[in-house]
Amino acid sequence: MSNIPTPHISAKLGDFAETVLMPGDPLRSKFIAENFLEDAVLVNNVRGVQGYTGTYKGKKVSVMASGMGMPAIGIYSYELYNFYDVKNIIRVGTAGGLRPETKVKDIVMGMACMTNSNWAAQYEISAVVPPVCSYELLKKAEKAALEIGVTPHIGTIFSSDVFYDSTRDYDKWRDMGVLAVEMEAAALYLQAARAGKNALCICTISDHMITGESCSSEERQTAFTTMMEVALETAIK
Repeated sequence: MSNIPTPHISAKLGDFAETVLMPGDPLRSKFIAENFLEDAVLVNNVRGVQGYTGTYKGKKVSVMASGMGMPAIGIYSYELYNFYDVKNIIRVGTAGGLRPETKVKDIVMGMACMTNSNWAAQYEISAVVPPVCSYELLKKAEKAALEIGVTPHIGTIFSSDVFYDSTRDYDKWRDMGVLAVEMEAAALYLQAARAGKNALCICTISDHMITGESCSSEERQTAFTTMMEVALETAIK
């Protein structure tokens, strides 16, 4: 019995490209499709989680939203990797800057994640399982960024289960070299590892935990075009 369509994705097998860009916001998915992809077709809209497939510079690329948080991206990445034959997922999201050098609107690439999530417990491995990105995708993404004149910050990010975090352990995270905090990458990286696939998180700093600077909701949805372009260039390399 086929697992397609899934409870969360109505697309048919073959509707997705081997590389899917995955913003959290469905409207950002729509924006990428309308502004960067040619002949984009809506292949999923279950629960308003919009997924599109089109071409970028002549190569097939997909974009689909993940929603917010690790449980949400965990569902969509699992189904894409395991049922739709997707090889690569590149998260294109927002993050909170934790260090002076990671300024608002800078780009951060998560080489590895620290996390307060218990996501890895499901694998029943009696060791700490480190969420790390695909080196292949990271290498391509860094090259793509440099080619368009952008120097990304590359290092450890923090994937949090909590947005309104009462502990606010920013100093502790910063002391461990953490560049930024977001809410999805650790689950995505672990899903990719378990499926034998590739994942990378590319984020734009939308807020800063030291300076208090922040971007508007409209900027979060549409203004982070450099990050989108880097991800798309990575997808076709």
